Amino acid sequence: MITILGYQIVTQIYESPNSWVYRAIREQDNQSVILKVLKEDYPTPSELTRYKQEYEITRNLNTEGVAKAYGLEPYQRSLVIILEDFGASSLKQLMNSRIGARHALPLAQFLSIAIRTAEILGKIHAANVIHKDINPSNIIFNPQTEQVKIIDFGISTQLTRENPTLKNPNVLEGTLAYMSPEQTGRMNRTLDYRTDFYSLGVTFYELLTGQLPFETTDALELVHCHIAKQPVPPHQFVGAHRRAPIPKAVSDIVMKLMAKTAEERYQSAFGIKADLELCLTQLQTDGKISEFPLAAYDISDKFQIPQKLYGREAEVETLLAAFERLTSPPTPLLQGKRELNRVEMMLVAGYSGIGKSSLVAEVYKPITEKRGYFISGKFDQLQRHIPYSAIVSAFKDLVRQLLTETEAKLNQWREKILAALGANGQVIIDVIPEVELIVGKQPIVPELGPSESQNRFHFVFQNFIRAFCTKEHPLVIFLDDLQWSDSATLKLIELMMTDIDTQYLFLIGAYRDNEVSSTHPLMMTLERLRKEGATVSLITLAPLALESIRQLIADTLHRDTSSVQALAELVVQKTEGNPFFVNEFLKTLYAENLLSFDFERHIWQWDMAQIEAIEITDNVVELMIGKLKKLPEPTQEMLRLAACVGSFFDLNTLAIVRNQSKQDIFHNLAAAVQLGVILPNSELDSQLLIQNYKFLHDRVQQAAYALIEEAQKKSVHLQIGRLLLQNTAPTALSEEIFEIVDHLNVGVELVTQQQERDEIAKLNLIAGQKAKAATAYRAAVHYLNEGLKLLNAESWHNSYNLTLALYEEAAESAYLNGDFEQMEQFARVVQNNAKTVLDTVKVYDVKIQAAGAQGNFKEAIEIGLVVLKLLGVILPEQPSQLDIQKGFEETALLYVEQEIEELISLPDMTESEPQAAIYILSSISAAAFIAAPELMLLIVLSMVNLSIQYGHGTWSAFSYAAYGLILCGVVQDIELGYKFGKLALSLTKRLNAKRGNARAFEVLGAHVMHWKE
Repeated sequence: MITILGYQIVTQIYESPNSWVYRAIREQDNQSVILKVLKEDYPTPSELTRYKQEYEITRNLNTEGVAKAYGLEPYQRSLVIILEDFGASSLKQLMNSRIGARHALPLAQFLSIAIRTAEILGKIHAANVIHKDINPSNIIFNPQTEQVKIIDFGISTQLTRENPTLKNPNVLEGTLAYMSPEQTGRMNRTLDYRTDFYSLGVTFYELLTGQLPFETTDALELVHCHIAKQPVPPHQFVGAHRRAPIPKAVSDIVMKLMAKTAEERYQSAFGIKADLELCLTQLQTDGKISEFPLAAYDISDKFQIPQKLYGREAEVETLLAAFERLTSPPTPLLQGKRELNRVEMMLVAGYSGIGKSSLVAEVYKPITEKRGYFISGKFDQLQRHIPYSAIVSAFKDLVRQLLTETEAKLNQWREKILAALGANGQVIIDVIPEVELIVGKQPIVPELGPSESQNRFHFVFQNFIRAFCTKEHPLVIFLDDLQWSDSATLKLIELMMTDIDTQYLFLIGAYRDNEVSSTHPLMMTLERLRKEGATVSLITLAPLALESIRQLIADTLHRDTSSVQALAELVVQKTEGNPFFVNEFLKTLYAENLLSFDFERHIWQWDMAQIEAIEITDNVVELMIGKLKKLPEPTQEMLRLAACVGSFFDLNTLAIVRNQSKQDIFHNLAAAVQLGVILPNSELDSQLLIQNYKFLHDRVQQAAYALIEEAQKKSVHLQIGRLLLQNTAPTALSEEIFEIVDHLNVGVELVTQQQERDEIAKLNLIAGQKAKAATAYRAAVHYLNEGLKLLNAESWHNSYNLTLALYEEAAESAYLNGDFEQMEQFARVVQNNAKTVLDTVKVYDVKIQAAGAQGNFKEAIEIGLVVLKLLGVILPEQPSQLDIQKGFEETALLYVEQEIEELISLPDMTESEPQAAIYILSSISAAAFIAAPELMLLIVLSMVNLSIQYGHGTWSAFSYAAYGLILCGVVQDIELGYKFGKLALSLTKRLNAKRGNARAFEVLGAHVMHWKE
């Protein structure tokens, strides 16, 4: 006989995908117990977490209707839970044991079990536990004693409400066939105790009919059924599992439990139990069950504001119609033709708290039906300089969803993304590091000039987006708070909306229209998009009308609208119809006991005179500040720091900043979670901690931030920045640089030691370089300017390399940002302070590129010739025929005594002056090609001369290819020209030229084509 931890196994009574359940005998006293054993030899952290949580919650639930937990013991590399055994089996087993698989229960037995289950569930909810996995396998029943108990609290929560995140249905917590619409994460709803009522309804449905309300093995289809489809009511059910018809009253109870929104379900377990008891009484006394009004005893004393949208019917219809246009089949006239207008942008404008995000979430349902992906990102007022912050957040979300797909599906996505990115995968990974989790390590991409780099990034990003936008999986991207977006993101929005090769993309943007003017970058971007013919629609949300607020209050208090008229008028007066403010105002009335439940009369009551007498602010931020101040001081401190971090924050960051354990931080945040001012944004980890959170709303974050004295804000940000820097590994600095630097920059005035100021300047340099590499040039200029401000008057002497690097990068970023005046100022400082000519080369190159960008090609050439002269390369501005002839002869003499193919064996160019000279020569080549063709010949000849004399540099391949083309087209020496073309190709491959290889191949290709002709 098998023994586990001193328990002799009697029989296996259940097997799930993760565990075995045994009936066993404890050897020391022959006590019968249930052992629940994890299957895996090496369980995942999430499986261990569920076991620990199940034990802790079960042990603490001291109620007759919950199976007692005796212990949690380690076993080998796993865990075992020891539970009480009262001779019961699950209802699933009871159904399966009857004649025919999944046979329905007799009505009387069903009602008896259902009444006991509802009563137990009410006790569980009274203990502030939400089960989240009610189903027939987790309800156990002893037919002899008729005892009923609920088991398996592995995913239960002790939070009053949760905010389920959008996930792949295959990895949702719980049993999908019984899961409430809101628990799927695809409803515009938070989750509370009423999720268990939906699951109870599905359980009752199966017990009565012998089958589930939705029979499908496709997870996404099942989710769509839960959120959008109505099952056949049980009383209409006809099947082999049911010998007697189901009374309509019983059927109605089940259907009410399974209502799509929590507000339409029963509001209390007591109400469910009362209606079931009435059914059983009728059956026992009359032999039948007649219809009666449901939920007569269901008035809940819990204060619950309905989560449905009031007064937004037209706006919801507009939003859903846009998505339908995007994803609907083509009209017959378009069959077989290329479709356009499968990309659309919907803007949602309105004041803070007006309900923009809530409106957008209404698109979850049709997205699920169309098997689309919904991703979202939010800009933060305190982090508005971070390039692409919302885009990065959105695609992190998408990567997370893709990583939970099946291995076969994930491989398909990997191949698709790699095909779209080609050899440029690292370009996207540098901006969205999580993409590497799907595609793996990617090769380093060649270094290009600024313009080429920007073009490459835009090209690769467009390909990346297209990979996700398909008819089978349309993509919806929601970017919130666009009024705080960075210019680089706005450019990407333009790219997405104007790319004719992108289809099935729905871009939704929300912004505060009171915070933008006609000259705001967002509005200017939108104007350009409209002029370019992009489909851009607008929904403007107005404050709620009195009628809508009256209905909301009536639904909340379960009263008729006429009885709440005066209260509704006061709420409108105080809140001006702002939905977020309305909700928070009502919550405040309840918290102040100005709205209360009369348990004798079973109604909600209030005293208008009392409410009018008390002074309640008509400013939502002040209202939230007052609410936050009632929290314990440690919780307030956590929220103050969290507000500095951003609208999203995590335990790890707060633990670093506070120098406290994550456990302490978690417990301090609990009060704020229960109050509803912050929402969990992840599930329990292996330590039974929730790691990630978000503020309920921007106004809550604003209120928490306002709790910090103005004089202290800089020091708080400085402290956060210092601690984050200290606790960030050098290898991870690049990923965290923007967040760290933003905090340090806020408080940098308080830094008095020049050494630390220089260190912060270096960090700004790194941030500026990273922003520039991501083609976010405005952000780059910002960070580099912040770095420059930190230098002192002696920096050119005391911190020469840092000062030079900051000015060089600032000059180039200003040019790339189109600010030529600022570029000129930065360049002039370098020219005036640089120690050597070599230290001025980079800013001379920037000036050359800037002149060319403005069409001043002769000026670009003049600048180049000046710096070339300083480097020892003297070229005439207007070369004569004699100059050109002489130049060809000098070049020919350098290779006349060796085979051209042998030049490939030349060493790398190592001397700085020739490297700088060939760099500047390449820089002015484009301007010379347009404005001074004769000079262009001498430029190419000089580059070839430098390569042969000093070795191969980055631009040598280009110079050989260009020289080969000139030999073919000008000198008419095709054979020699072809040899130099081949040399260019060989050198490009050998050096993997980091700059200019695209040009080398282009010129070489033209040369070979000309030679063939």
